[in-house]
Amino acid sequence: MTTREQRIEKFNGGKPVYRAVPKSESLARTEKDRKICDSLEDAIRRSGLKDGMTVSFHHAFRAGDFVVNMVMDKIAEMGFKNLTLASSSLIDSHFPIIEHIKNGVVTKIYSSGIRGKLADEISKGILKEPVNIHSHGGRVHLVKSGELHIDVAFLGVPMCDKFGNANGFTGKSICGSLGYARTDAEYADKVVLLTEEFGEYPLNPISIGQDKVDLIVQVDAVGDPKKIGGGATRMTTNPRELLIARKCAEVIFNSGYFKDGFSLQTGTGGASLAVTRFLEDKMRRENITASFALGGITSSMVALHEAGLIKKLIDVQSFDKDAAESLARNPNHIEVSANQYANFSSKGASVERLDVVILSALEIDTKFNVNVLTGSDGVIRGASGGHCDTAASAQVAIIVAPLVRGRIPTVVENVLTCVTPGENIDILVTDHGTAVNPKRPDLIEALTAAGIKLFTIEELCARAYSITGKPKDIEFTDKPVAIVRYRDGSVIDTVYQVKE
Repeated sequence: MTTREQRIEKFNGGKPVYRAVPKSESLARTEKDRKICDSLEDAIRRSGLKDGMTVSFHHAFRAGDFVVNMVMDKIAEMGFKNLTLASSSLIDSHFPIIEHIKNGVVTKIYSSGIRGKLADEISKGILKEPVNIHSHGGRVHLVKSGELHIDVAFLGVPMCDKFGNANGFTGKSICGSLGYARTDAEYADKVVLLTEEFGEYPLNPISIGQDKVDLIVQVDAVGDPKKIGGGATRMTTNPRELLIARKCAEVIFNSGYFKDGFSLQTGTGGASLAVTRFLEDKMRRENITASFALGGITSSMVALHEAGLIKKLIDVQSFDKDAAESLARNPNHIEVSANQYANFSSKGASVERLDVVILSALEIDTKFNVNVLTGSDGVIRGASGGHCDTAASAQVAIIVAPLVRGRIPTVVENVLTCVTPGENIDILVTDHGTAVNPKRPDLIEALTAAGIKLFTIEELCARAYSITGKPKDIEFTDKPVAIVRYRDGSVIDTVYQVKE
């Protein structure tokens, strides 16, 4: 008669059976909180970071983010070089990266956008390699395809437990949805959480789970939540932007898509976000309820949700404190990853369910191509964000923009940089009139029948030039400073250094 051990060994390739981790050792590791690091330097060292690797970050705190600068300063102090920086977005406060580029710490960047002094310096050619500008959905595609391989992700959260369960709406400095961070947590080789405080295990709800987290370090602060709602996500009081928003609302009402159960998203920019202000009265009068609102969620969307006018909020990024707090209290305010939000190569992206999306533009040309990345001077000052993801997927993609900004035309013959191709844009609403893409005769017919005066986009361009004059061509060098990637990873345009 064979023993139990002999029988097991026979079907285990002749190997004896032992615990993967002896119980005594497992208990010891648990007792000393093996994921907790003594300091940020300790966390970086234990992550296995080496020269030439890729480090990543998320931007849920937007202008209030502290993590990128904190981590990159420590990495530079420790002497690392030749790193790829892959943040879901980079903003004004990240200007200290300039010195890290000059010192060879950062030699390559992937991001959905760049702003402020950092954008100015990159536009001047400070990096040897051009920055890769991707959309939010496109970033996930690049990560999943293997092109953008994240070695170490540094993810700031307001609170987690000591085993790594975390969310963005528990604690003092809440940022709301961790939709972009979840991609990094899923695919990075090593995941380091930076947290302000620890909660009781298991912290719940879970946005980032313990099985994704390698290391945890407690820091004084990961971000300032008061600065999340500034800049591109501000709620406007500008009369012209409110006029455009009102005109856009009228277009939506008469488009044929404003009906019970419709879905919507508003992008960044004052006029775009303000459209929701003009929806409530009409929705009440017509007894219309939206099935969901998607994307960056704002306080105005939360108000409509809590009034019963929007059934569900699908949140990849909370645009203000009210939205972050709503995630904690409203069961139908749903957090999603960037993969679920907008990655075209996922098994199902929520943007595919959109009826109406309202987006902004720095420029739009007579072919309806849109530029949200470079200013009229050719300098990088914006972000691709979810622009091309939503425009390609929604039933109706509407651009809201002033006809001119100061002495600069918004409607032009040819955009400087194409981020979203014109074939995916349906309507342009300006303070001087509305134009519909000729590819959408159904919308032209519906809006004309409603008494909305329409112009051709060529007419709007001519009107803009009559106010500002035709802009002079900008002179560029032959040095590329940024490559614009479409949502499928293909190159849609290139930004060159401006001649000084």
